[in-house]
Amino acid sequence: MIIRGKNIILGVTGGIAAYKALELTRALRKEEANVFPVMSECAREFITPLSLSTLACNPVLAEMFEDEEGGAKGPSIDHVDIASKADLLIVAPATANTIGKIAAGVCDNMLTTVTLACAAKKLIAPSMNHLMYSNPIVQENIAKLKRHGYYFVGPDEGELACGWEGKGRLSSVEDIMEAVRDALSIKDFAGEKVLITAGATREPIDPVRFVSNASSGRMGYAIARAAKRRGAEVVLVSGPSYLSQPKGIDYVGVESTEQMKDAVISHYPQSTVVIMAAAVSDFKPAVSHSKKMKKEAAALTLDFERTPDILKELGSRKKGQVLVGFALETDDMIENATKKLREKNLDLVVANGPKGLNSEVNQVSIISVSGKVEELESMYKYEIADRILDRVARIKG
Repeated sequence: MIIRGKNIILGVTGGIAAYKALELTRALRKEEANVFPVMSECAREFITPLSLSTLACNPVLAEMFEDEEGGAKGPSIDHVDIASKADLLIVAPATANTIGKIAAGVCDNMLTTVTLACAAKKLIAPSMNHLMYSNPIVQENIAKLKRHGYYFVGPDEGELACGWEGKGRLSSVEDIMEAVRDALSIKDFAGEKVLITAGATREPIDPVRFVSNASSGRMGYAIARAAKRRGAEVVLVSGPSYLSQPKGIDYVGVESTEQMKDAVISHYPQSTVVIMAAAVSDFKPAVSHSKKMKKEAAALTLDFERTPDILKELGSRKKGQVLVGFALETDDMIENATKKLREKNLDLVVANGPKGLNSEVNQVSIISVSGKVEELESMYKYEIADRILDRVARIKG
């Protein structure tokens, strides 16, 4: 896991979205990060240090001057200690006030002092009224920090705490976590053009019914996000899915196997890596009715025919691309997956069973052209995604 074992400073400022810092802390701890919370004085008006420290399993830094009885003494050097061991500093939520102070180099509280003392990567998640966010001064401050290498995530558009609608909402915890992974990832896929398929295809019986399968698309979406994090230019061709479209990639939505084939073939020549994670329908109804079939019929019999074998065609057209396929098997998994690898001219095949369908976790085996079989333990699909890309990176050299 990218985040596991990393030392992450979480700065919290005084905005109504401060409560989401608690959710973010829980998410970071779930992925086994070491979280060191730092709060501005105003942040303590919205959430308590006790809540944050309990979830982080570390004390909250907040005061610049403090002795054992809480009275004033000399300046603390905790900001140097914590800053020196950080792998990443996050400010979420980040108010216009704090963004402005950081951009100007002002160190008048523990959070801004820690930020200026920290040499690690920094991720800012703005949250404020939309008029404040669009103010030219705020935009200049953000642009200045971006020039200095600061990462930003959001803000999102929507209903704000003040009752207005606009751009200023703190990004979701999911999006912030993805930005954390992005900031911590090695960009070993920079310059690569990665084409990925995901989800199930649908073959119509009539205008309201279709033949499909239980694939959620999670595996392909996870690979798309991981490739983007690692610096690739990504195209995701996806069948229908309830998952949110990954940000920062070229998304192509399709329905049928024929549509997926057309989309993939059009992007294939310029791609350097192709990962076919979609659960493509092998068969389709021989006749697709133009009108809804009525249930009054005593029985319904459907004739089926084969759909195009997209993976086999890509293998026959391969000109330098690294081509990865998936093999879902219920028996003789390794034997059948290895056969698929050879018959379709693949560089890698990922073998798995049906238990991974529509699940956040899976257990897979990665098979290479040499015949080597690497059986992975059960893990989250976003972890599997990076394992697959690691193997692709080895092939690319």
